[in-house]
Amino acid sequence: MEMASQCEHDVTPHDKAVLDRIFNPNLPYGDVVDEVNQQEVVPEPAVTNEIKEAKRLEIAGVQEAEKGEILNSLEFFGQAIQIAPNFASPYNNRAQALRLNGDVEGAMQDLNKAIELSDGRGTVACQAYTQRALIRRLEGNDDEAKQDLTKAANLGGHFAKQLLVSMNPYAALCNQMLAEVMTKLRSGESTDETYGS
Repeated sequence: MEMASQCEHDVTPHDKAVLDRIFNPNLPYGDVVDEVNQQEVVPEPAVTNEIKEAKRLEIAGVQEAEKGEILNSLEFFGQAIQIAPNFASPYNNRAQALRLNGDVEGAMQDLNKAIELSDGRGTVACQAYTQRALIRRLEGNDDEAKQDLTKAANLGGHFAKQLLVSMNPYAALCNQMLAEVMTKLRSGESTDETYGS
């Protein structure tokens, strides 16, 4: 533990930028910042009675979905949306339930609405971009999926970052080569003959 804190002080911003480029090569240069600062703080909507009730219904919907009662969860999310139609979160959660129920088109509509209502900012937008990217990837729209994953990663989505890297064959090869070199260095083997150094 003591060693980790010592190392943290020795790492320069340039070192962090280099490491970000290695581990997140598909993200636009300059858009990657410290993890602590990455999640933009977006103010919650004003907590009205409608929002409180919508959140209560949303929690009930999530609980139903976790039990496998997708149709019941859709009912709760629909009620939450009726009560607070400008609240982004229930759209995001209903999209997940719609997708699980086989309604991909309805899920995409709700994800688009969640992104619109959240102004593409904050946790709900991050989740919606990630969900939309997964659907787009399943449909074979990798370019659009990468755009959504980049937006989610820029909002602090660690899962989105991992998916971006996995979709980049050059990054996967680089990570594999780096892992091999690190393994050899740890075991005391020479790395000269492996990569022509």
